[in-house]
Formats: sequence, C-alpha cells, structure tokens
Amino acid sequence: MTKLNMEQAPTTEGPLKICLVATYPPRECGIATFTCDLHHAVIRSEGVHSFVIAVTSPLNPGQYPSEVAFEIRQNQLRDYRLAAEYVNFSGAQVVCLQHEFGIFGGAEGRYVTDFLNNLRPLVVTTLHTVMSEPERGYRETLVRIAEVSSRLVVMSRGAGEILRSSYGIPESKITMIHHGVPDVPFIDPNYHKDKFGVEGRLVLLTFGLLNRNKGIETVLEALPEVVRHHPEVIYIVLGATHPEVKARHGEEYRLSLGRRVRELRLEDHVLFHDRYVSFQELCEFIGACDIYVTPYRSREQIVSGTLAYSVGMGKAVVSTPYCYAEELLESGRGKLVDFGDSSGMARILVELMENEALRHQIRKCAYEYGRQMTWREVGGKYVELFGCLVSGAPGKTTTKRQPTRSRFDLPSIKLDHLIKLTDDTGIIQHAAYGVPDRRTGYSTDDVGRALAAVLGYHQQFADSAAAPLATKYLSFLQLAQLQDGRFHNFMDYGRNFTDKVGSEDTLGRALWGLGVAVAHGHNEGARALAREMFERSLDHLELEHPRAAAYAICGLHAFLRKYGGAALVRRKLEDLADGLAGLFARSRTDDWSWFGEELTYANAKIPQAMLLAYQVTEEERFLSIGLETLDFLVTETFRGGCFDFIGNKGWCRRGCERAIFDQQTIEAGYTAEACVTAAEITGASRYLEKARAAVEWFLGRNRLAAPLYDLATGACADGFGPQGPSMNQGAESVICCILGLLAVSRQSEKRLEEKNTVFLGHFR
Repeated sequence: MTKLNMEQAPTTEGPLKICLVATYPPRECGIATFTCDLHHAVIRSEGVHSFVIAVTSPLNPGQYPSEVAFEIRQNQLRDYRLAAEYVNFSGAQVVCLQHEFGIFGGAEGRYVTDFLNNLRPLVVTTLHTVMSEPERGYRETLVRIAEVSSRLVVMSRGAGEILRSSYGIPESKITMIHHGVPDVPFIDPNYHKDKFGVEGRLVLLTFGLLNRNKGIETVLEALPEVVRHHPEVIYIVLGATHPEVKARHGEEYRLSLGRRVRELRLEDHVLFHDRYVSFQELCEFIGACDIYVTPYRSREQIVSGTLAYSVGMGKAVVSTPYCYAEELLESGRGKLVDFGDSSGMARILVELMENEALRHQIRKCAYEYGRQMTWREVGGKYVELFGCLVSGAPGKTTTKRQPTRSRFDLPSIKLDHLIKLTDDTGIIQHAAYGVPDRRTGYSTDDVGRALAAVLGYHQQFADSAAAPLATKYLSFLQLAQLQDGRFHNFMDYGRNFTDKVGSEDTLGRALWGLGVAVAHGHNEGARALAREMFERSLDHLELEHPRAAAYAICGLHAFLRKYGGAALVRRKLEDLADGLAGLFARSRTDDWSWFGEELTYANAKIPQAMLLAYQVTEEERFLSIGLETLDFLVTETFRGGCFDFIGNKGWCRRGCERAIFDQQTIEAGYTAEACVTAAEITGASRYLEKARAAVEWFLGRNRLAAPLYDLATGACADGFGPQGPSMNQGAESVICCILGLLAVSRQSEKRLEEKNTVFLGHFR
C-alpha cells in the first residue's frame, strides 16, 4: 500500500478540476455526508475546482446545492452512460468515485461499471466497503472497478491487506488516506450537556442510521449492571432508521429496541433521538458524551464514519472488535469488547466511569491521533494524490508535500496569544491545545527572549500593548537574578523557584533580553534597571556552550548599540566571539562548516552572533565565519523550495542521516533573524529571500505544507511531526515566531523607505 510522494509531487499547470461521484445531501446516508465534506475540503486548496454528480433515490427527494451539476437516478442504467458523457466534456481531469455497493443500481451495484468504462478522465475510487470473502458477483464488480481505476483509496491498513490478499490488487495501486473528521476543539463533555437536558449525567452515545448491524442490543443488555453502579448514566441512541431499511421493514428494529428498554426497566436511562441531525448538532451530541460506543456486529466492517468522528473529536470509545475499530483504537486510543458480550461491555463501561484518569488519557490519545484525520489534512492528501496522477508522477511513500511556490503575504504581528500566556508573574511556559498550562510554571529562558521580542515590537510599531508585557518580564528577571548575577531558570505556578541556578543558556538568554532593554527599554526606569542587572552578570560570562555564548553576544551587541564606549562589555563580546571562532576552526573540514560535530537546536543563533560580533569589532574573520556557517546551515536545511529544518528526534551528526521530525519553530525564527542580519551587512538579496522563506515556514511553506501560525490570534504551534503541527502552542513557539516576523517586516519596511526616497528624489 502506497502513500503519497510528497517530496517529488509535481504541480499541474492551471486549475485542477475534480468530479466527485456518490450520494450527496440532502440524501440521508453516511456516504453522502462524506462526499459533501470531501468536496468542501478539496476546494480549500488553491487552484482546485470540484463539482458533484449525485446518485439519487426516490426515497430521498430534495433540492441539491449548487455544486451538484448532474444527477444519476440510482436504478436507471441510461443515466450512468449519460453521466459519463457529461463528465467527458466537463474538463474534469480526475473522477473521484465513492464506492459502496448499495448506492448503485443493478445486481451487486454493477451499473457503476458502465459509467466508469465510458470515462476519459483518470479515476480514483474510494472504497467504503471491502469484503474479505465476497460472493462471486460482488467480487467481480469490485475487480472491474479496480481495473479502470488509477488508484484505490482505502481508509484502513486492513482494507489494503484484503485487497492484496483476496483480490490480487497490486500494492502500488492502493493508497491509504484516513476518513475525514471535523476539526473541533478538545472540550469538556459537560459543556454541551445542558442542551440535551442531561447535565449531571454520565452520557453514553451511539449515533448513525439505525439498522440491525449496529448491535444496540449489546449495550442495552449491559446497562442494568452499569446502572447498578452508576444510576446517573444515560445512553443516547442518535439517528433515524436507515431509509432503505425503513422502506423494507418500517420501524421494526427501533420498536424492538424500545420494547427491550421497557423489559429491562431502563426508561430513565435510554434516550432515542429518531432523526437525522445537522452537522452542528451532531458535533454537540458527540461533544456531550463521556463515552462513545460502537457495538457493531460485523467483524468485516473496514471503515466507520461514526467511529472516526468520535476518535477525531477526542472521545473515550468502547467498541466491538471489527476491523476498523481494532486498527483505529490501538495504542491506547480506546477499549474493545467481544461481539455480543454484554457482561464484558458492562465491565469496561464501569471501569471507564470509575477511572476518570484512564478515560481522559484515552481521550487525549484519540484526539492527538485525530489531528491527522481532520478534513483539512485529508482534503490535502486527496488533492496531492490527484495532482500526482494528473502529472504522471508515481506515488511513492514519503512524508513530504510539495511546498507552494507562491509568495505568502506577511501576516500582521499579533500579541494576543503572548498576552494570554502572560500573567502578573511572567509568561507561562506551555499551552496545552492553546490553553495556558499553569502546571508548567515559568522559565527565565522564555522570559528573556520574550523581553527582546516585545521591546522589538514596541520599537517597530509603537504599540502600547507591548509596554506592560515588558514591565512584567523585566520584573520576573529581577526576581530570578541571584546575588552573583546568575539566574534561576524554573519557577512553579506557586512562585517558587525549583532550581538552584539556571544553565549557561539561561544566563545567555537573560542577557539577550536585558541588552535589548538597555537599548530599547520602554521608559527610563526600565532601561536603568536593565543596565544594573546586566552589569551584575558580566563576571559570569566564561561560557563554554556555543549557544549560550551566542545568546550573550546578542545581548552584548544590543548593549553596545546604546553605550558604544562600554569597554568591558566590548571585551566580553570579543572573548566570546574568539571562543566560537576557535571552536569553528577545530571542527571545520571541507564538507563540514560548523561549530562542533552536530547540528541540534537554535542553530542559526550562532552564525548570527558571529555577524553581530563583526558589526562591533569589524574583524573580518568574524564576518567570514558568520557567513560561511550560515551558508552551510541554509544548504543543510533549505530543500525543495522550502526550509526543512533539522528535527529533534535525533538531530544531525556529521556523517550521519539527519532527523526530519520533530521540526521546531525556534529554527525558523532564528534563521529569519540570522539571514536578515547577513542581508543588512552584505546587502545580498539572497539572504532576504531566505529570511522570508524561513518566516513562510510558519505560514505553510514547509515539508507538510501545513501552517503553524494562527492569523487570528498570533499563536504558533510547537513545531510539527509526521502527523502535522502540534496542537500545543507554548511560549517559545510564539516568541520565536514574533522574532522572525519582526526581523523580516523590519527589513521590508527599510526597503520600502529606500524605494520611496528614490521615488521622491525624482520630484525634487
């Protein structure tokens, strides 16, 4: 089974036009909902157009939305052939068929093969059902569909294995893309309970169109034992009876469930919602449940939209072990109980009700896994697959997407998230899902850099919102400084320092912030206090670690911009730069231009420090080392039109393979600063181009083509791994993003001023 060749995926010329073929709302079925969500997900990509051919049924009359361009009457063979003709003249390059046997006409749904056989565009078929031991007719239909499809998309590894082993379909023709899920916040179930009159209750939920395969009886038989332990429990069964089932058997199944509820005396503990709910209401129902249950009867079910939604929304799930559930709930993302095992169901439900820590651990694991399943991610993968097929590129396994070549507009710099993380004490280190995590307390490392960032922002934009932040950060550093001039690093939320003294990096980062405060403090008192604290620390600048020295040089450089005649400060800067130059000389070879044997974190800060040292001393060797190492770093990290920074899952050691994940925001922010410094010294436009590319890494010009910066709040994800950007948005990330944006926007403003000066000169 292949994934997408994201590293070599070429772009197509002109817009990519896609035709989706399936059922579609207002028809009430899971495939219709899936197709609607997929349509809206793919058209979010720039240069992608999508239209829909809807398979209709007399049981679901209704007015289709504007994206539905053609209708196929399910049982009219002529309609399938006319639809193929319509598509052939539509300009569509790819037809994406959603396949489920029951939605197409003819024996075993064979009418759809007439449609496919008459098509000219490429075909991508998403399989919603794959039977391991099908009857002959069903097998023949699926094989015919596979023969005319350029690619088969499955939503589970198990489905891919069945296609290979039972149908003989080659792995190269199979692509795994997750079932899409809504991207919603990770919320407390109590938030929505009052909307359904179940506040104070422990809520179990099963949703979806009702049919006998749902296995609701298993839960009902388990409930008396559950109620005995937890009388506050209520089980919500959400969803209308499946229209096809209702047409053949009426409400027989639902009525049988109601009778069983009365026999078990569960009237106060079971609530049926016999209707097809809107997307918004569905999300609220799922949000309100404490435990989601899928008690399906069929082991062969290879996908379940209801289960995907529940995992993606961070629910604690209990399920029977059908194929999709076994796969999706592995690694602690849910609990399994045997088919029809009501006593086992009761035991697991009670366990999760009584072990809140376990329940929330499962929820978190599920939600984090679900970030790769959001429709934004899924839509991007489909678009990428379509693009590969249209361009003729093979779809090999990799985790890199083709970055966009278009320029991003620089976003406005917002302090909203920084303000949210800052309280009266300082800046909280981490934010779980964007919410400040007070358990992590505070760090001088963050506060020192935050002080440099907000004062740079204040200097550049004269925004009054920055001044109170600078005062709080300076006050924190004053409290953190020891008598000998060094600093504590970590403080808990109770305002207790938890270390004896911070690291060399801590001292360097504090001096960086204080140096900027000396140069650009928002008032005279702040500048005076910063100078006093800064000078107290000078006796401890015998630093061995290169990044600590680099941070300190940044602070010394800022101090000297204010007080150029400060001889002691100048000597300290020269000593630290000499130390870095010596380290470089000992490490440099023809193929390795770096300060030591390994590229790790905050790499660009060291070349920038050498460039800043040159600005102070005018020593050419500092300039030469700064430019050589910065060029080396850019060569190692700028690939395929975007920055692809060294990951912290192994770093990059000389002569060894470099780590790809997890990439950190600190690299992008510092690289932008270093490249701007190089541009200011050399005047070379290539450094400005790389500085902008580093900032655009935050905006989506990266390996995963995934934005990390929140344009609305100024928050920034804590880097990204194979599954995409982190859901957490801590202090370091937003600070480094602000530093990078400030550097590039400052240089952009300078260039605009220069252009305006030249322009106005023509009229003088």
